[in-house]
Amino acid sequence: MPESFVPGSPQRVSLKRNLGLWAIVALGLGYMTPTVVFDTFGMVAEGTNNVVPLAYTVALIVMVFTAISYGKMTAEFPSAGSAYTYAKNAIHPNVGFMVGWTSMLDYMLLPLVNIIIVASYMESFFPEVPGWIWVVAFSVLATTIIYITMRGTSNVNTILLVIAIFAMIAFVAVVIGQLLGGEGDGTLVTLNPFVHEGVDFSAVLLGATIVCFSFIGFDAVTMYVEEARTPKIVPRAIMLTVLIGGGIFIVTSYFTQALFPDWNVFAPGGDRQYVDDSTLPIIGELVGGQTMKVILTAAGFAATIASLLASQASVARMLLVMGRNNVLPKKVFGFVNPKTSTPTFNVILAGLVCLTGVFLTLADIVHFINFGALIAFSFVNISVVGWFAIRQGRHKTGGDIFKFIIMPGLGLALTIILWVNLSPEALTGGLIWAGIGLVYLAILTRGFRKQVAGFDEAQPVTGFNKVVK
Repeated sequence: MPESFVPGSPQRVSLKRNLGLWAIVALGLGYMTPTVVFDTFGMVAEGTNNVVPLAYTVALIVMVFTAISYGKMTAEFPSAGSAYTYAKNAIHPNVGFMVGWTSMLDYMLLPLVNIIIVASYMESFFPEVPGWIWVVAFSVLATTIIYITMRGTSNVNTILLVIAIFAMIAFVAVVIGQLLGGEGDGTLVTLNPFVHEGVDFSAVLLGATIVCFSFIGFDAVTMYVEEARTPKIVPRAIMLTVLIGGGIFIVTSYFTQALFPDWNVFAPGGDRQYVDDSTLPIIGELVGGQTMKVILTAAGFAATIASLLASQASVARMLLVMGRNNVLPKKVFGFVNPKTSTPTFNVILAGLVCLTGVFLTLADIVHFINFGALIAFSFVNISVVGWFAIRQGRHKTGGDIFKFIIMPGLGLALTIILWVNLSPEALTGGLIWAGIGLVYLAILTRGFRKQVAGFDEAQPVTGFNKVVK
């Protein structure tokens, strides 16, 4: 008798392979939240001296090399899609732990970023309401929803992606009309958004580290490898997600920069708070008055809420896997509420992190997120060399040297360039977090004398449905 029908035994879960190439690409783009280009536009324009599309171009080049490495590793490990899983298998389980620990900065802080963005939207419409009220309200709302159910939001994300892209197309159309009318640079074709007097390339690199935050999520495509019609389409989906997402960011930021060649327009009265928080509502209002502000903010609001739910649920799930594997205390982090079937402690912990948005700004957070992301991207490139060139010995032909050493080596070098250009605060905070992880790893492995358990997010946390009676 098949195992799934044995009375009194758990019923195994199987995932249906029903996702095609473009369905997976849409999921990846939805996770990336294209409207984020407007949220960080002000701070990036200020930091780069008004060459935001150049910063996105630099970041895209780095992401393309890393996406190629992700594709290679996904093809080798089609049941798991995380940088720490690749590092664990290609290098060492303890290295994988450290990559995963550092990557937790992304997981823990991404919901907080979404909370801050949504709160900024609400403040723009209701300036008389203190911002902390929106932070608390949406933190509680999201935590309550996920506490009750952790059901996936992929279909919702796809719908919201379409809405957001149509809103962005409408925005660009209005901007084109204004440029043709002589506003901004007064032309559709200009190099000013990429190069002009006073541009410092080191500042551009710093801006590129900030906009890397916009690409976070393209690697989430690997999570759908078990639901793809064939695993072979996943590497292509990763690359298409990066290229299409990068294209949206560059085109949108180009027209926005051409219309607003000076970032000071986003800081009325010299108040930089408007630049440090989301500039999306300001951009919408400057381009098309209250109507465009509502359209753009509604699109950003919907996409950000979907991302908030998905990212906070992802945090809770990752902590649950770590608890189940005794990487974190099992009784606490591995607990699943039998009434709601959710890891209640983890959900509440993620919600408490979101509440720190009362004190922090978007500018404070994106640097720290990028520290973890760039570490993960670096080790994906290293993993390609470790797995193919070293473990499999594929370094004897020119083709293998190019594919498994030179290409990931370039990806690593470019990623490191961005990594070292992070702000001092981000480097300090990120290294402190990594140091805590190293101490914790030493405790788990009894002074590095044994290997630590893995905690791949794609790993099933229960593996079974309810008992069949």
